[in-house]
Amino acid sequence: METEGGRAAKARPERRAPRRITADYLQRAAMHYLERYAAPAAQLRRVLARKVTISCRHHGLETAAFEVMLDEVVARCVASGLVDDERFAQVRAATLRRKGRSSRAVAASLSAKGVSRDLAAEASEVSAEDEMAAALKTARRKRLGPWSRGDRAAVRQKDLAAMARAGFSMTIARTVIDGAGDEDVTNV
Repeated sequence: METEGGRAAKARPERRAPRRITADYLQRAAMHYLERYAAPAAQLRRVLARKVTISCRHHGLETAAFEVMLDEVVARCVASGLVDDERFAQVRAATLRRKGRSSRAVAASLSAKGVSRDLAAEASEVSAEDEMAAALKTARRKRLGPWSRGDRAAVRQKDLAAMARAGFSMTIARTVIDGAGDEDVTNV
C-alpha cells in the first residue's frame, strides 16, 4: 500500500469498543481520573459524562438513562472527600498566582473548571501588593515595558493592551509598563 510520496501508509489499529456503562465501571473510572488529577465535582462529572456519551453512541443507548448513575458516582466521591471544590479552588488559585496570573484570570480559570462563582471569587481575592507582584511577573515573562527589547514608547499601547488582556486593571498596567524602570518596583 503506497501513498503519493512513495512511502508505505501505516494502517491504524482498530480502536477498542468502549465498555458498557455500569455503576461499578463509572466508579472505577472516577477513581482512576482522581488518582491522576485534582478536579472539582463539575469537572469530574464532565469527564464521566463524556465516557457515558461515547459508550452510548457505540452501543446505541440513551445517555439520559445514566444521568442518575452519574450523579450518584459524583456524590459518592464528594461525600468520601475525594472531590473538594473549596480545596481545589484554593490550591489552583495559589498555583496560578505563583505563575503571575491576575485575580480576574484566576477567577475565570476556576469558573471554567466548574467551580462556583462565589468560591472562585473568594479564592482569587488578593491584596494590591500581590496583584502588583503578579503584574510584574507577567510583564517580565512577556517582555513588556522595561523588559522589552527596543523602543518602549513605540510599543507602549501594545504592552498596555497585553496587560489588560491578562486581566490587570489599567492602573496597575500603567504602573508596571511606565514606571517599572525604578529599582523599588522591579525588585518586588
